[in-house]
Amino acid sequence: MVTATRTRNLALATASVFLLNGLIISTWLSRLPATKARLDADPRTIGLVLLMTGLGSLVAMPWVGPLAGRWGSRRIEVATSISTGLLLLLLAVAPNPVALGALLFVFGAGLGSWDVAMNIQGSHVDRAAGRDFMPRYHACWSVGAFVGAALGAGAAALGLPLIVHFGLAAVISVGGTLAILSRWWDDDRADSAEQNSVRSHRLFSRVLVLIGVMTLCGTMLEGAAADWVALYVSGDRGQADSVAAFAYAVWAVAMAASRFSGTALIARFGRARSVRVAGLLAAAGVASVLALPGVAGIVLGLVLWGGGVALVFPAAMSAGGEQPGRAADGIATVSTIGYGGFLVGPPLVGLLANGIGLGTALWVLVPLGVAIAVLAPVVSPPR
Repeated sequence: MVTATRTRNLALATASVFLLNGLIISTWLSRLPATKARLDADPRTIGLVLLMTGLGSLVAMPWVGPLAGRWGSRRIEVATSISTGLLLLLLAVAPNPVALGALLFVFGAGLGSWDVAMNIQGSHVDRAAGRDFMPRYHACWSVGAFVGAALGAGAAALGLPLIVHFGLAAVISVGGTLAILSRWWDDDRADSAEQNSVRSHRLFSRVLVLIGVMTLCGTMLEGAAADWVALYVSGDRGQADSVAAFAYAVWAVAMAASRFSGTALIARFGRARSVRVAGLLAAAGVASVLALPGVAGIVLGLVLWGGGVALVFPAAMSAGGEQPGRAADGIATVSTIGYGGFLVGPPLVGLLANGIGLGTALWVLVPLGVAIAVLAPVVSPPR
């Protein structure tokens, strides 16, 4: 029997690994301008190169479920933390965009596998604890991303070479992950004990596909906000760059705050009801950003947008991990479908914006929030 103290320690350890994952990703992204300048690459080339990270994740993610069922998430975390740390160092010295793209494909595969594995462990701990801590895990990821970005800004201001900056981040991430895994990481293979008996079932079951589609809607809303909010505020709304940066910060803080409070909200109102309200809030938030006048209208909309969409991905991970006899496969399947939204969403908005303008193109996001609300019952815990 797992004691309350044990589950609390496991939850803290899982949250710490989420934080370190966010740290290593934002370390790379925070120094993207320096990488662009080092390689003398144009924006189109950088865009194509960055696409390789997402493609690598999508290729690797479906395989993590079966591997975790056989070996447990601990071994996957060890392999991915070490490999992404080494790859981060190689990204600092890639000689040309082609080499950078190849490295980012493998880097993305490692990050995607790491992501699925830590969500598998998080789902395992939550079921042992009888609580939905998943939103808090993802909130800690946001904290790690913020810390990595802040350190990256400091490293850039000091003129710290990429190899030194990335080397320090890799040591922190790899060392911290291995220290956590050595003590507070549970063997979650038992969750997949029945997988051999259900292996003949279709990987993409109806429930998992619906959860995945709901997740896809959420990640499209997330990706579009991350890539286009600042540009919309500065371009279409004519605000200063400082206001645009502040607007994105408001959205990010709203997401983190919502995820930290998500465990309590789900415990009180239930997962499906919380996600239904979250989807409607996200839809209302997008509409408010686009329709309400002035900076105050933008800020209000971004609070609703970020606070609403924040609960979708964590709730989907919890629901995917509750599929009978296929916890690891469920999370891997939902993650793979969901991560497609980060690839599809921003380019789709960009293509529409070329023809009808960014302010009009962003209205396509409103139905996604409504779709989340309609699909919310699929994340209900199984009876």
